[in-house]
Amino acid sequence: MDIKQKKILLEIARSAIENYLKNRVKRYPTRAEIDDPKLWEERATFVTLTIDGELKGCIGSIIPTKPLIMDVVDNAINAAFRDPRFFPLREEELDKIEIEISILTIPQRLEFVDYKDLFEKIKPGIHGVILRKGYYQATFLPQVWGELPTHEEFFSHLCLKAGLSPSCFKERSIEVEVYEVEAFSEKEISDKGQMGTNKGL
Repeated sequence: MDIKQKKILLEIARSAIENYLKNRVKRYPTRAEIDDPKLWEERATFVTLTIDGELKGCIGSIIPTKPLIMDVVDNAINAAFRDPRFFPLREEELDKIEIEISILTIPQRLEFVDYKDLFEKIKPGIHGVILRKGYYQATFLPQVWGELPTHEEFFSHLCLKAGLSPSCFKERSIEVEVYEVEAFSEKEISDKGQMGTNKGL
């Protein structure tokens, strides 16, 4: 994504949140309004909202099922109003939120012998991780490594997020997939006037 495309996606996300907050209506841009073919490719995304550096909502897709623009609209609204961990966004919070968009690669199944082998194959700061066991599942974006920098911390919290014991990563029955992201935020644009390096793409 070039800076123009990133700006468009961030503006779409903010507009979707504002429109839903004020009118309770979800509206997708049309191809006539945005004619960039790359923004209409099927891609999976996460939209993360923060206020003063604190998480306010984070919802996304793992597998691409719809055009990038539409996925951003859906996940922006869901992050603002349907993340069960937080109260829905209020109008007085609209100007305070910081929006970050992560565009995911296709997840790849990781084969490993045991958790030590797993840790050796996982790249902190690069890999987002999907952990599954039966019907239980959770994912962390690569950005989470900034808060949980060791493999054991990262996977213990991921197990808990999935509703499993914090040591579930040591069990042979778990499945792990990895992906990478291209992440960009409003703050990066406003602070630098340009985007930073891609995270993982």
